[in-house]
Amino acid sequence: MGDLKTATFAAGCFWGVEEAFRKIPGVMVTEVGYAGGTTKNPRYEEVCTGQTGHAEAVRILYDPDMVTYRKLLSIFWSIHDPTQKNRQGPDTGTNYRSVIFYHDPEQMQAAIQSKEDIERSGRFTRPVVTEIIPATVFWRAEKYHQQYHEKHGGAGGCRIT
Repeated sequence: MGDLKTATFAAGCFWGVEEAFRKIPGVMVTEVGYAGGTTKNPRYEEVCTGQTGHAEAVRILYDPDMVTYRKLLSIFWSIHDPTQKNRQGPDTGTNYRSVIFYHDPEQMQAAIQSKEDIERSGRFTRPVVTEIIPATVFWRAEKYHQQYHEKHGGAGGCRIT
């Protein structure tokens, strides 16, 4: 196993997003949390008000010798509707927005290219509204949110697309 790299994505309710990435060979660790906001150490109830600016996000540690960042981007695009502003399925609010948080210039370029490729593909009839922004502080969500689908047998209040 080589040196692990970090990727962070927001694509709606973090329970389903985390579950989708946990299944990928080469993804070594996943954790759900809050990213892209201004409040320090936000709690779930605060994030849900839309006042903190955070998105529900998943931070991934992956082995680039086993899975590429481009593959992770492909999964990201496949598990949600990136044309919905502040919404995924029944979940609404800024915390459910679509965001790629890049950790280095290579990730930024790959994210921009993948977004351009998705837009050109004709897969979506509406504009892709996914944000591509630098990763900042990631605040780990409360323990009961971690690996939620695994703990509850896939049952839970949110789903992806």
